[in-house]
Amino acid sequence: MRSRYSAFAVGDAGYLLTTWHPRTRPDDLELDEGTRWTGLEVLAVEGGGLLAGEGVVEFRASYRRDGEPGAQQERSRFTKVEGRWVYLDGVTTA
Repeated sequence: MRSRYSAFAVGDAGYLLTTWHPRTRPDDLELDEGTRWTGLEVLAVEGGGLLAGEGVVEFRASYRRDGEPGAQQERSRFTKVEGRWVYLDGVTTA
């Protein structure tokens, strides 16, 4: 989760696609260059331990766009594919 947030913050669409589950990954990803990500707060974690195959992370990511502050809150599902965690999907919660 934190590495994907960092990829959004630095604009690394390639990393985001690489860490996205093949079943739900888009063909292409265009990031909004006008959004500056300013912080990540992990609100809850379910599963995702060392031996787990699935996990859920609820987070709030803060940003600034056009000089105005904002936040995205989401419950993201992750799963392991060939031993590494990948983003499966998420639901915006606020």
